[in-house]
Amino acid sequence: MFDRYEAGEQAVLVHVDFADENSKEDLLELQLLVSSAGVNAIDVVTGSRQAPQARYFVGSGKAEEIAHAVRTQQADVVIFNHSLSPSQERNLEQLCKCRVLDRTGLILDIFAQRARTHEGKLQVELAQLRHISTRLIRGWTHLERQKGGIGLRGPGETQLETDRRLLRARIKAILRRLDKVQKQREQGRRSRIRAEIPTVSLVGYTNAGKSTLFNTMTQSAVYAADQLFATLDPTLRKIQLQDVGSAILADTVGFIRHLPHDLIAAFKATLQETQQADLLLHVVDYSDDQFRENVGQVNEVLEEIKANDIQQLVVCNKIDRMDSVSPKIDRDESGMPIRVWLSAQQGVGIDLLLRAITECLSKNMVQHSLLIPPQKSNLRGVFFEMNCIATQGYAENGDWQVDVRMEQRDWNRLIKRVDVDLESYIVKH
Repeated sequence: MFDRYEAGEQAVLVHVDFADENSKEDLLELQLLVSSAGVNAIDVVTGSRQAPQARYFVGSGKAEEIAHAVRTQQADVVIFNHSLSPSQERNLEQLCKCRVLDRTGLILDIFAQRARTHEGKLQVELAQLRHISTRLIRGWTHLERQKGGIGLRGPGETQLETDRRLLRARIKAILRRLDKVQKQREQGRRSRIRAEIPTVSLVGYTNAGKSTLFNTMTQSAVYAADQLFATLDPTLRKIQLQDVGSAILADTVGFIRHLPHDLIAAFKATLQETQQADLLLHVVDYSDDQFRENVGQVNEVLEEIKANDIQQLVVCNKIDRMDSVSPKIDRDESGMPIRVWLSAQQGVGIDLLLRAITECLSKNMVQHSLLIPPQKSNLRGVFFEMNCIATQGYAENGDWQVDVRMEQRDWNRLIKRVDVDLESYIVKH
């Protein structure tokens, strides 16, 4: 066996075209991922197959070609644009005499670099441990040996068994901590629900411009960069919407095709901001030639986390990179907004987006003009308390004339709360 190499700066990339559409990956996306990880791609080996080969994933001839590229280019790591089995990684490492990383391992490495908060770091570590747990044996010669020597003689537990036991213990400890974080998040979410503050969550393919849009809408300074997975930790900010009032805007992690299941499981608490939102802003980079495929991938992940039934407003971003496209709102047959065209980078079309969000959140709003007699002046305090008064004045007979606007559910609660027939005070037009 050989000494394992640490992942380095110089990489040979491997991309295989398959006949099956579900197995296809994008080479350009792999190059973006590698660049985001801070790795220099010095060579690309491509090929095509009907199906993966059991031993090397690629054929033996292509595997030798990869090993030759590693020796010639003096590469530190081989990165596959596909998911490899533990045995395939082990066999390729033996052949290439260097570290071999698959697409999942590369994404996990980027996540590990990007995580900033305590919760984000825990989630990444959990995903990494789950991924590593199936790969403990590869590349190490000592793992199947029993521990020996003074102070190490024991019941005959192998080093591999010890490592697995420690791994299980660490995973349990992280899950306990994440459970605590999740409860704290749930508490904050319940407070917002009690205060009836709607949540608008930004979703979309990685590098679609979500954080730039978030910063433009909230005048924040959330880290935004032209790279994949610039945002990992969810950020919440309060925004003010005309006719709606306060709303919470949430910036979330970007999605990617074939997002590793370990990551979806680890980022469960983060993705709950998406699952429990009142409105999803699906940010799409319309200047990308593959925007249709990216939209499909995002919708697949939303379905997987059971957020596909939430109302969506598509944000067609980066129109500054497109010819003859101006900011506008596209509407459906009923007149409701379905798409908004804008440039988050240039700050063009943001006013249209805010108007569209207001309309989407206001579709359950009711508006009534009421004439309230002086003897029912206690209702004034109720309306002021609810902050729902649009305009007010007095009629000639001394009645208080007020226009109120609120959600239908609030109106229904109000009817039950007060001891008068509010419907009888509504001015019939």
